[in-house]
Amino acid sequence: MIIETEASHTDKSGIAEVLVTKYGTAEALAVKSGDMLVIKSSIEVQLVRPPFRVGIEIYNSRLFCKRFHITTPKMSKTALVILAQGAEEMETVITVDMLRRGGVTVTLAGLDGSSPVLCSRQVTLVPDMSLTDALAEKPQYDAVILPGGLEGSDRLSKSSVVGTLLKEHEKNGRIVAAICAAPTAFVAHGVAKGKRLTSYPSTKDKITADYQYVEGERVVADGNIVTSRGPGTAYWFGLKLIEMLTGKEKADQVEKGMIISGY
Repeated sequence: MIIETEASHTDKSGIAEVLVTKYGTAEALAVKSGDMLVIKSSIEVQLVRPPFRVGIEIYNSRLFCKRFHITTPKMSKTALVILAQGAEEMETVITVDMLRRGGVTVTLAGLDGSSPVLCSRQVTLVPDMSLTDALAEKPQYDAVILPGGLEGSDRLSKSSVVGTLLKEHEKNGRIVAAICAAPTAFVAHGVAKGKRLTSYPSTKDKITADYQYVEGERVVADGNIVTSRGPGTAYWFGLKLIEMLTGKEKADQVEKGMIISGY
């Protein structure tokens, strides 16, 4: 698909902008007509997410050197949240919501497809896409996140796709995070052995053998491994992930805006 735009200019500098809803590549052609400099540009769009912005800067046509700048913003960090049947809905929604507030591009991927998923408290959530499609579109994310819930965590533990994904991301130094019962999937897949982590209290006995178990902390981060305790700690889990992905300043802004620590 080709999107075309045309901008004209006489004496002063100006900016012509094209808003494109997908990733793309841009080419610009300058045509001089008298004292008028005309910029024609075409954007070839590739069907990949997320939004992409192209700016074309037009310099004074009387200048000997006419320069053109095709600019794009810094790409946002990406996170993949894997949604399995029986997942804890608060941990899922709070994490996704907070990361998006923090400027992270989040994909909520259904473990078993793109159909609505029934969570642990009978709340139905709709994934953005299936896990298969999410990995076909983008094999590597800046963070892979597992919500808890006993049934959901069990399904994540039994998925070979999830196991491979976690191992690859850990090996490549990407963030691997889990909350509530989901750290049991680390045990099942042999991920993050020897690391400091925490979990929902009732799952402690399943984890202590191969890990340094931490109690009394809402969130535990050991390198690129992040874990948290349960629904009530999901806000701090989200804040820690924002801090690691986009910085402390952004995390503080989100915390203040959501009135997490004060009134």
